[in-house]
Amino acid sequence: MNVKKSDEKFMYRCLELAKLGIRNVAPNPMVGSVIVNSGKIIGEGYHHKFGEAHAEAIAINSIKDESLLRRATLFVNLEPCSHHGKTPPCTDLIIKKKIKEVVIGCRDSSSKMKGMGIEKFKKAGCNVRVGILNIESRELNRRFFTFHEKKRPFIILKWAQTLDGFMDMIRSKDNPVEPTWITNDLAKALAHKWRTEEQSILVGTNTAEKDNPKLNVREWSGNQPLRIVLDRTLRLPGNLYLFDKSIPTLVFTEKHVDSTNNLEYKKINFNDNILKQVLDELYRRQIQSVIVEGGAQLLNSFININLWDEVRVFVGNKYFSKGIKSPNLKAKFIYEEMIGDNKLFVYRNNLAAEHSPACGSTQGLNC
Repeated sequence: MNVKKSDEKFMYRCLELAKLGIRNVAPNPMVGSVIVNSGKIIGEGYHHKFGEAHAEAIAINSIKDESLLRRATLFVNLEPCSHHGKTPPCTDLIIKKKIKEVVIGCRDSSSKMKGMGIEKFKKAGCNVRVGILNIESRELNRRFFTFHEKKRPFIILKWAQTLDGFMDMIRSKDNPVEPTWITNDLAKALAHKWRTEEQSILVGTNTAEKDNPKLNVREWSGNQPLRIVLDRTLRLPGNLYLFDKSIPTLVFTEKHVDSTNNLEYKKINFNDNILKQVLDELYRRQIQSVIVEGGAQLLNSFININLWDEVRVFVGNKYFSKGIKSPNLKAKFIYEEMIGDNKLFVYRNNLAAEHSPACGSTQGLNC
């Protein structure tokens, strides 16, 4: 396909707009759209919030002189919907407004679509071009595509470690060491920003018991993720922050317990594949992403079976000399960034990294 530079320019604008919906559109994808006439943008829009108008409709409705649409090209980073949901099909609106040229970043591979929107355009006589910035378009909505193609949430593993490769001190009933912050305040704020961008956050029993985390958003403004904890025998004390009912919390256990407001218990078989049962339940609930924040045992359980998509590791400016070793990760290196006097390393699972435009050299994080 012969791609024009102007096509890429306008598609990049679609992606810029789409990103603005990152905290509010799930489980819908992030979508931006621009309408171009004679080489100039005459209308644009993005999907603001789940259940509200889609990007294409907002872009079309931003144009007062509808006669311009007949000579215009509509750009959108994802194939427009062709089915009735909370809003009417965007394909029908585009065809109704007699827009004769549509440029699409990437196909929608969800079961409700799979190219049906593109076929509808072709049957209506529209000139359709697909695959402009395809990699970038898929990268933006990697949570959405992972959810629909792999039938599970996009999995982000996140931890902090010291310069000598420890993520915690040895803590037990005989040695009740208080939690020690490894990273600085900037890293903490960034981690809370990430929480606003994902739909759920998961910890294991030991982390919940020893750290008593709130797993909420305090250092940033945005949505609270669903808090998830594994507690096989219900040994966690009821006075933990996780059970304060301030935000929705899901507990996976082998016991039968009645759920209450904002505190739900889900019985699973801990003698079977625990992670699969957890991810299957999140998939059933339309949860498209989960941040796994520890501890070491839970993180390693994902790494050991290669069940993850992205890893984010903070390296703080501290030494522990001894303690709990961080996971030993060998993965596709994406980038590193200084966060004050801390470093952030981001990795992708090799399978996911092939679709990333930001892939760097292959390195291992030897912890």
